[in-house]
Amino acid sequence: MSPAAGGWRRGLPFALAALAAAAVASASLLVGSIRIPPGKVVAALLGSGDAPTLAIVREIRLPRTLLGLLVGGALAMSGASLQALLQNPLADPFLLGVSGGAACGALVGSLLAVSSPAGPSVLMGPVAAFLGALAAIALVGVGASVRGRLDRNRLLLSGVVVNALASAILLFLLSFGNADQTRGFVFWMLGSLAGATRESVVSMAIYATGAGLVLLGLSRSLDALTLGEETAFTLGISVERTKRIAYVAASLLAAAAVAHAGIIGFVGLLVPNAVRLVARGHVRVLFLSFLTGAVLLAASDVAARTVFSPTEVAVGAVTALLGAPAFLVLLRQRN
Repeated sequence: MSPAAGGWRRGLPFALAALAAAAVASASLLVGSIRIPPGKVVAALLGSGDAPTLAIVREIRLPRTLLGLLVGGALAMSGASLQALLQNPLADPFLLGVSGGAACGALVGSLLAVSSPAGPSVLMGPVAAFLGALAAIALVGVGASVRGRLDRNRLLLSGVVVNALASAILLFLLSFGNADQTRGFVFWMLGSLAGATRESVVSMAIYATGAGLVLLGLSRSLDALTLGEETAFTLGISVERTKRIAYVAASLLAAAAVAHAGIIGFVGLLVPNAVRLVARGHVRVLFLSFLTGAVLLAASDVAARTVFSPTEVAVGAVTALLGAPAFLVLLRQRN
């Protein structure tokens, strides 16, 4: 195979993912409870048109579309990083309890008036979720540790236990809120992009960019870790430092996603496993995971808004319907 042909084949998945992202974003801007012709949508994006159309397109649909792309990409990149670190294709922020811990942190922050899940424009919101995610990771590590080393066979079981604990804590904390707050937080917790604003898009972009760049910078170290920790050490990789930084960055991505859109499961599980069928090397895997995760979540949100219209389904329910059967398939293959 010539170098040109090889480069074309390596670049094809990225081109297809980018085209799919553009198509899904266009569909997201066009659909809604109020029908707006495509020409008027384009005009509104360019800043012209009547006031109601401008408000719907620029203040509601555009932020929701962009937030869906960012959250989906962040969850997929987080999952790809965790799978590389743990050498486990079943690793996922949702299954490992990271998302549940982040939700607990976000709720505590809300009760302390640090942030509000209904309006996650405040940059401190993801910080509260991040602290909760780190607490969940610490608990999972304690449960899966054997003589000071992480037992990968006990990891998923430990994650299930931490998820159950996080759910119990959430229910306990919700009892302290009034009826309206509880109803709003429960809907948010199911996974929703309905509260997207310009500020939330900017906030999510800051966290996703920062943590994503850190993970991309560690891509060569992650490649080495896939060969085993001892091999990585002989190649000059600072194994423990790499693991700590990557854990923190992956947790920050998941926590920011939870703070802005609630608990959305299985994106970080499905996407990296699919991406690794067509990409090698973690620079390619991480970048393509981000693009593909963005497509999956934005498309799921379009389905959540249109399949049962005018009723809107939680986007987390859509991804769970897709992800649960895929998880069972992966589990059987692993066994």
